[in-house]
Amino acid sequence: MILLGFNIDHSATIRQARYRQAPATVGGPVEPDPVLCAVLGERAGADGITVHLREDRRHIQERDVWRLRETIGTRLNLEMACTPAMIDFALRLKPESVCVVPESREEVTTEGGLDVVGHRDKVAACVDAMNAAGIITSLFIDPDEAQIELSAKLRAPWIELHTGAYANAYHGPGRAAEFKRLRLGATFAHQCGLVVNAGHGINYVNVAEVRTLPHLHELNIGHSIISRALFTGVEEAVREMKARMNP
Repeated sequence: MILLGFNIDHSATIRQARYRQAPATVGGPVEPDPVLCAVLGERAGADGITVHLREDRRHIQERDVWRLRETIGTRLNLEMACTPAMIDFALRLKPESVCVVPESREEVTTEGGLDVVGHRDKVAACVDAMNAAGIITSLFIDPDEAQIELSAKLRAPWIELHTGAYANAYHGPGRAAEFKRLRLGATFAHQCGLVVNAGHGINYVNVAEVRTLPHLHELNIGHSIISRALFTGVEEAVREMKARMNP
């Protein structure tokens, strides 16, 4: 069965849109509470909770992450930039796993995979620190053989294939080529001994094809579930996604 990592970032985006200046992240008039969103998702079958603590704190706040660590009953997956500050935070938090992602203040959301080849020493230091602490490291990368091969050499046990290019091409002529890249990347990663996850831009339509990728362990999905939940409720949105992932 393919696991679902439920990314709750955009429940916090809704809160921050109105309560960015509030002294607290929860309580009183401040809503919605991302932690409650996570609990409802778990109740509906989410296998883990994913959050991205960005440098600019545009949605998830540190207090949210600590409350999640104390509250959820599944696995906490922390998406993080490869910086000394975030490495220190992860080592103090001790989530079950981290996913190292590229990060830019200018982007609306994470665009493109981590350049492991171009930042080899920095990524290696991060992976080594997490491995020593017993925290599973996943590297968020494009389905490129050089990136995949180096991820394995650096002893990152997991990768997350960036599905954004495929999602963007889904309704255009480039869809088949992008899906082939993902399929070949997943196969090569498995041959390298890596656990294969995928995420970015996955929705209730394209998940039917994404789920056929070989050796797929987990999908991390957030925006589409939060969007659907505005109309169906979080519990129903998660149940529906799980059903489409595992028909």
